[in-house]
Amino acid sequence: MSDLRSSDSGTTATRPGKRERLVRAASELVHRQGVEKTTLAEIAEAAEVPLGNVYYYFKTKDALIDAVVDAQVQGIEETIASLGRHRTPKGRLKALIRGLADQGDVIALYGCPHGTLCSELEKQQDDHAATRLMAIPLGWTEEQFRLMGRKDARELAVQFLMSYQGTAVLTHVLRDPALLSDEGRRLERWIDAL
Repeated sequence: MSDLRSSDSGTTATRPGKRERLVRAASELVHRQGVEKTTLAEIAEAAEVPLGNVYYYFKTKDALIDAVVDAQVQGIEETIASLGRHRTPKGRLKALIRGLADQGDVIALYGCPHGTLCSELEKQQDDHAATRLMAIPLGWTEEQFRLMGRKDARELAVQFLMSYQGTAVLTHVLRDPALLSDEGRRLERWIDAL
């Protein structure tokens, strides 16, 4: 059952349940600090859930990280679904680029939430979760290039994601969100030229 909390307007608003708050807090902390550095105690505190209650929802930290991956997969799928409002594959690809570039400030501080998590999961030899996170945008991007009539759709999709992920790494390391914006404009011109 969800907790209820009064809002400033005097009405009652539904507060996310403990499980949802734990997953959200874990997602945010893992993005900022990494999987290894993030403790269950920190997650519980950020979620405003007593530490002992965490084990009711997640038996291990790994189970909570699996829920974070599931939440990121759902977020990726929702983003992709929202791009369907654009009529052309080029329009959908460019809308994705703009959406990614809009996250430049956060990426400059903490890196790409999906890319950094994938990198950490792969180091922990949980490449299945990492593959899930990258396979969805790769497959969707490949489909967009295929809809554009490109026989080299797979190669273009890989190039597209490599460009974004590489730029996200540099944006984070150099703490320069303008790099992501600049690369976004370059990618839009590249897509227009195809």
